[in-house]
Amino acid sequence: MKLALIGYGAMGQLVERQAVAAGDQIGIKLTSNESDQDVDELAAMLRRHDVAIDFSIGPTVLKNVEACALAGVPLVEGTTGWKDQESRAKEIVTEHHGALVYGANFSIGVNVFYRIVRNAAQLFSGLDQYEAFIEEQHHSRKRDAPSGTALQLKNVMAEFIKAEVPIASTRAGYIPGTHRVGFDSAADQITLTHMARSREGFAAGALLAARWIIGRKGVFEFSEVIEEMLSH
Repeated sequence: MKLALIGYGAMGQLVERQAVAAGDQIGIKLTSNESDQDVDELAAMLRRHDVAIDFSIGPTVLKNVEACALAGVPLVEGTTGWKDQESRAKEIVTEHHGALVYGANFSIGVNVFYRIVRNAAQLFSGLDQYEAFIEEQHHSRKRDAPSGTALQLKNVMAEFIKAEVPIASTRAGYIPGTHRVGFDSAADQITLTHMARSREGFAAGALLAARWIIGRKGVFEFSEVIEEMLSH
């Protein structure tokens, strides 16, 4: 497949290395500064690509979504910090009969972790002596806090845990990403942890989503990609 990379920082470069190793072709590579073109200009640059992967910054997401929709190029949206624009992004894709895969985290392991946490929340939902909490840690360059993954974990738990689940965030050093969900009582504490060893899992998940979305129309969460994998 021929890939367009929007946001050519650490994640974009990692996606490029994995894609090239898999035999994929890289087309345009846009840094956050280079994507300052208007929507029509960006759409013209994106045409004749099979799919685009965006790891840029939150404020540019809507423009990138619209440009890909205009160009008829499916988009894998890996950027965080645009939750408040999610409904508009979906509208844009639907209006232009485009294709979008998005997710708070493109790690395959994290998406399995969501399911483990959901099951745990269901088990603890009837035990009033336990209080739930979430802790997340990331490198100091990550802009959004709490992370999109932590917010998604909170949403997953909210189906069964009706009390407010607090989130504690740490930004320091070079931590790739650690998420911990706990259930605490006076007698004991149970914790579930996902710890990323590197960013390679995020890149692998984005490429998995890119191959999956080609030929499809509509808006999908990455969890739907994982669900299809697990059902085979």
